[in-house]
Amino acid sequence: MIRVMLVEDQAIVRQGLKVILEQDEHIKVVQEAENGREAIKHLEKHLIDFIMMDVRMPVMNGIEATQEIKQRWPHIKILMLTTFNDDEYAMQALREGASGFMLKTADGDKLIEAIHSTMKGGMSIHDEVAAKFMPRLLHKADGHRKQEVAYSQHVDDLTKRELAIVKLVGEGKTNKEIAESLYLSIGTVKNYLTKILQKTDQRDRTQLAIFAVRHGLTE
Repeated sequence: MIRVMLVEDQAIVRQGLKVILEQDEHIKVVQEAENGREAIKHLEKHLIDFIMMDVRMPVMNGIEATQEIKQRWPHIKILMLTTFNDDEYAMQALREGASGFMLKTADGDKLIEAIHSTMKGGMSIHDEVAAKFMPRLLHKADGHRKQEVAYSQHVDDLTKRELAIVKLVGEGKTNKEIAESLYLSIGTVKNYLTKILQKTDQRDRTQLAIFAVRHGLTE
């Protein structure tokens, strides 16, 4: 049984998460907290395997709590959960020891899957968040050296519009931002992305963002 603590300042969100997570017979929500400080007090008295932690909370936010918890209880797995699609939060949370970062828009199955993956030592990152910060990490790893641009026939197969979309994905843009930039509907952008993933033989948005960087399609 995976003993879970929910750390979220809104009671109704905690209740909803509890109902969703306990659909899995191997997951039990044993503690709840309204902020990071309260979570730490619970940890001093109770055994917890996994924490689902909101980022923005009063008293002590999720990033601050993660830092202290990982210092005192390094074995506990922490998954950050937020409504904010912000790559800075994701990178900071991972630096402090979190094992993943999911948006609250993720469906229940994804959240349950993320818990099991994290408990097995994996890292769970929401596709849209990963697609934003992975290109930044790749650029940073490249440093000031000139990047060696890969060549792929897949690039030649893309239309001008598709290339424009891939470029924006590689820059970490969301579907909404791409739609606004290219004067398209969000539905049209999603349709383009489905075709692009098939043409480029990429599994998901994160891989496509990396593909864009590796092939010199971003600035």
